[in-house]
Amino acid sequence: MAKETIYPIVVPTPFAVGNVNMYLVKTDSLTLIDAGVKTEEAWQAFKHQLAEIGYEPADIEQVVITHHHPDHVGLLDYLPHSALVIGHPKARPWISKDPQFLAWHERYFHRFLVECGLEPASLHRLPSFRRSLRYSCERSLDIEVLEGEVVDGLPGWTVLEMPGHAQSHIVLYCEKDGRMIGGDLLLATVSSNPMLEPPDEGEDERPKPLLQYNDSLRKLLRYKMTRVMAGHGRDVTDVPPLVERRLARQKERAEQVWNMLQQRPMTAFDVCRELFPAVYEKEFLLTMSEAVGQLDYLEQLGAVMKEKEGNSYVYKAVAMR
Repeated sequence: MAKETIYPIVVPTPFAVGNVNMYLVKTDSLTLIDAGVKTEEAWQAFKHQLAEIGYEPADIEQVVITHHHPDHVGLLDYLPHSALVIGHPKARPWISKDPQFLAWHERYFHRFLVECGLEPASLHRLPSFRRSLRYSCERSLDIEVLEGEVVDGLPGWTVLEMPGHAQSHIVLYCEKDGRMIGGDLLLATVSSNPMLEPPDEGEDERPKPLLQYNDSLRKLLRYKMTRVMAGHGRDVTDVPPLVERRLARQKERAEQVWNMLQQRPMTAFDVCRELFPAVYEKEFLLTMSEAVGQLDYLEQLGAVMKEKEGNSYVYKAVAMR
């Protein structure tokens, strides 16, 4: 078995999060973990760094995607189709831009946002989620991986499912030395955003990403973690204390929302506008995901109750346990 070498590759993105990290893993085969964003600038930066370590895109045999967000999959469209694409099954409709799935996504969120307190007549003014998909890809998923599985060509690394930031989110964990290639699960300087996604078509119960994300963070504490190679920014080496800080900050934000609801009943959209008055229009999905997540968290605690008023749900504070 060949010695393992991991090369970080950093490419720019057009998003507020800044640069995204990719990882080239050399063993008996050549594996790329995550695939940047689909811009010419990212592609040129990727090729340049790849050449500096002695490779070209055609040498890459497989790509593992930690999740389906555009800044982690876009360059799949530039890579040769001989490279196998590996990821969680829930990434499939996103990276292939399945038209039935995307149509369902829009139908679901139009209905859901009305329940959150938006006026139906205002929905057409919202930024389309499809705008960011221009930075994504249109590739098939060749191999699906689930919890506990091992990817050929990555001996010693195990797939762990870590939903929350995305329903498709996985990480790779090396038990021997406690390293993790973590995508956007745990970032050193900013908290990852648990993003709203629709349920599978035909299902009524939507995922609750903030609750999932908190569970995924707690799951990290069950493993010996020495280093997380993150999707953005520097490596994380203080995993347990950082996880505890992230969970504590989440509790503080939920208490802030609960205090708001003590003043008056509010819809999810009301909460969004009060939490993020300056940016909710520009970053609508991001801020609505945060607002709905906090309400999901409080509802799980039994600290709020919601009632249907007209087309929308209104949340009221009850005793915090």
